[in-house]
Amino acid sequence: MSAAPAPQTCDVAIVGGGMVGGSLALALSALPLSVVVIEAVEPEDGSQPSFDSRTIALSNGTRRVFAGLGVWDEIGREATPIRRIHVSDRGHFGSAVIDAADEGVAALGYVAENRVIGRALWRRLRATPRVRLLAPARVTAAEPDAGHVRLAVETGAGPQLIAARLAVAADGAGSLVRRAAGVEAARWDYGQTAVISLVGSERFHDHVAYERFTPTGPIAALPGPDGRVVVVWTLAPAEAERVLGLADAAFLAELQACFGWRLGRLRSVGPRHAYPLALTQAAAETAARTAIIGNAAQGLHPIAGQGFNLGLRDAATLAEVLADAGAGADPGDPQLLARYAAWRHTDRRAIIAFTDGLVRLFASPFAPARLARGLGLVLFDLTPPAKSALSKLSLGFAGRLPRLARGLPLLGAGAAVPSP
Repeated sequence: MSAAPAPQTCDVAIVGGGMVGGSLALALSALPLSVVVIEAVEPEDGSQPSFDSRTIALSNGTRRVFAGLGVWDEIGREATPIRRIHVSDRGHFGSAVIDAADEGVAALGYVAENRVIGRALWRRLRATPRVRLLAPARVTAAEPDAGHVRLAVETGAGPQLIAARLAVAADGAGSLVRRAAGVEAARWDYGQTAVISLVGSERFHDHVAYERFTPTGPIAALPGPDGRVVVVWTLAPAEAERVLGLADAAFLAELQACFGWRLGRLRSVGPRHAYPLALTQAAAETAARTAIIGNAAQGLHPIAGQGFNLGLRDAATLAEVLADAGAGADPGDPQLLARYAAWRHTDRRAIIAFTDGLVRLFASPFAPARLARGLGLVLFDLTPPAKSALSKLSLGFAGRLPRLARGLPLLGAGAAVPSP
């Protein structure tokens, strides 16, 4: 690492100010810690990839975290509730429905635009004096030593050197901070591309989220703003490239043929975006004075809508571990990081296995797998305990949930859990 400016010290440096990193920073603002957020792209910039026009499915646990951070009121005003989930397998018998009313909740989840979430998070961060924001700023090198992780940062005002007692890698799947800490990530390419667009339909979505499995891959249609639906159409890369090039009418005709007529005629389509799909998994949750969260720790297929919700639980758990350590504790202490890693391990491994298993099961063309899918959907639809278990999936598969995800304050556990 090149020498130059004298280092500026802090307790926690969060590299990556997207939805997970920004949420962690807000949570830590309640603690007596000096926090620096380093984000490569100005949040209000139209090219900011974390806060673009894409939408994301938010679980009830995520809603509770955002409420605890003081941003849900703003996000919720523009979020669309999911009140039913309908799952089917095109061309085969069997379907399943999960209804919020049957589960005793107001909604099974919510759909919100990334830009809405980013705007709410950064508006509150800018009003938080304990958190220092560097954006746009780019980390070019990270070097752990006995007491700190030294981060070389390029800013518009020139280079800076930040010495953090704890560095948090929230800088995405290709995380520089994770790699500098010596943690590799395995990547499995699904050979699929997600084509995403906002589609207008003849019928109102009535707050139903559809997950339809087809021979080419799953199609999700999530209830969106203004009665439109957010379509996530999974295709082979060459097919995705082909449909991206179709005129709107031809695109809608092919989508209609795959999705069906549950929403009536599909009438309009907005801008289309394509994203290659892969599973990435970091070899560890922590390293020397480094915690790894969000997409830097794992990147999932969108089939079950769990990627961001899982990453937000990373942030809520790390915040709680640091909160419980008490004032004056070293946030990079190996014992604290070991506690965080052990806590996240089960939930993380289970959600990754569940999501990956769904992808492989519903992608299989073999007759026994097709039969198992159909029977499974029928049995699932007839079994209320199975539905209830799946409806609670987004709260985590196993282990203790962080307080924020349970609707409790980060500091202290005496508050009651609010009704869903």
